Amino acid sequence: MNLNLNQSVPVLSSLPVSLPREGAIEIELEQGVLLFRVSSAVQEHIETLVEKERNSQLTSDEARELEQYEEIDDYLSFLNRLTRNLSQSQNGDDILVS
Repeated sequence: MNLNLNQSVPVLSSLPVSLPREGAIEIELEQGVLLFRVSSAVQEHIETLVEKERNSQLTSDEARELEQYEEIDDYLSFLNRLTRNLSQSQNGDDILVS
């Protein structure tokens, strides 16, 4: 098994104040692999922020909050890629995280 990590683990500086500490992340099973996603309630809040951004109505605090949610998305995407790649490695495939 080769391990090639082309991307470092995303670092989160802080979490959005609006992010609930319970029920914020959902776990799904796809082809035997756990995938991590924000909950539907969190996704709805993000969509509200994105809509406000489109209409140029975000406050500076809301803009920072949206950036934090984007960082969380990057982090969860990294975890999901890593999990998928590790699962594939068990089948004899090489691991490539990028």
